[in-house]
Amino acid sequence: MSDHHLPASVDTCAWGYFDAARAPVLTIDSGDLVTIDTVSGGPEALPGDGFHVPPELLDIHACSERPVPGHILTGPVAVRGAKPGHVLKVEIVDIQLRQDWGYNAMRPLSGTLPYDVPQARLINIPLDRTTNTARLPWGLDLPLNPFFGVMGLAPPKSWGLIPSIQPRVHGGNIDNKELVAGTTLYLPVQTEGALFSCGDGHGAQGDGEVCVTAIETALSGSFRLTVLEDSDLTYPQAETPTHWITMGMNPDLDICVEMALRDMIALIQNKAGLSWSDAYTLCSLAGDLRVTQTVNICKGVHMMLNKTLLT
Repeated sequence: MSDHHLPASVDTCAWGYFDAARAPVLTIDSGDLVTIDTVSGGPEALPGDGFHVPPELLDIHACSERPVPGHILTGPVAVRGAKPGHVLKVEIVDIQLRQDWGYNAMRPLSGTLPYDVPQARLINIPLDRTTNTARLPWGLDLPLNPFFGVMGLAPPKSWGLIPSIQPRVHGGNIDNKELVAGTTLYLPVQTEGALFSCGDGHGAQGDGEVCVTAIETALSGSFRLTVLEDSDLTYPQAETPTHWITMGMNPDLDICVEMALRDMIALIQNKAGLSWSDAYTLCSLAGDLRVTQTVNICKGVHMMLNKTLLT
């Protein structure tokens, strides 16, 4: 197994989209560790003097095409041997801040309360790596809990170029705050090589991400990418050191709930050997349904179950 480093640059970043036709910028073996640098935000998000702005962000603003609205994604990384029908195991080994600021934005006709926002607002938020806090404009020091809003694979080739905004079967803009360092994401492979990309770094976010954005910032993430050939997983799932997580993504939150719940019932049956009825009962007694985000057109719900209940 080897270690790799993928910097963010005009050549290694796609602004706003996933596309199976995009050539990999790095190819690795299954089980290799790759550290990926990311940047975030358009020119309007840049802070005033006194903050560190990664120079590659300015290069991307000046030189990169932006065919659709969306996030700046670093990648894709191809994993040798990955094929449709396989699953890519994404172990999130480490996440580090790359700058001392983030931003939060809202605008009319968007977010969870689209008609309640009177005018667009963008605020810059200082980040203190020493205290691991963000200083909000009203004086609150909010603890940081960094994670990547977007971790995904190339979609099916038949989809063509798609915006990075909507999370779907390929993962993408999941915005699940549980996916911090030490957790693992499982993504069904849709095309040869899997083609993993990430971006949309978040310093902190509440479940729901209700005003559209979190503390958007630049992160560096270390990921161990492993191809699983014998998994029957057909939709993204995850695990923390203590919990299993299933997910549902759809414009209708009710459908999101049903998707996450059905996958958790199947997970329990597979891991504990319970009947469907017993697994459904356990979900009702001990499973926690949480709203992941309500702002990405395809909304998200995830269900969490403590691992100790399946031993």
